[in-house]
Amino acid sequence: MILIYLFIAALMGIGIYSTIMKDNMIKKVIGLGIMSHAVHLFIISMGYRAEGIAPIMTNENMLSFSALAVDPLPQALVLTSIVIDFGITVLALAIVVMLYKHFDTLSSKLAGRMKG
Repeated sequence: MILIYLFIAALMGIGIYSTIMKDNMIKKVIGLGIMSHAVHLFIISMGYRAEGIAPIMTNENMLSFSALAVDPLPQALVLTSIVIDFGITVLALAIVVMLYKHFDTLSSKLAGRMKG
């Protein structure tokens, strides 16, 4: 389980590095996407249960349902977050395209200095 958290921390580090250090705006958007996926993995890993069963109550598992069932709330939150993340990524890329058309560069430093 610790290996999963190390992988999530590595993904978060890559996303933060890409967002802060890279000059290309598309790479910054990709870094934001990597960070959001790291958060999704973290939320899903928090809802993990080693011997868990699907959160569907049947006659066979009625007595042990509460002790064995996996929590479905993190899964629902992550599904909602993925949809919101997709919308944010599309909006950010649309803004990058408009900045490229206006300034003829993808550099965040050069686009910030230009007047237009």
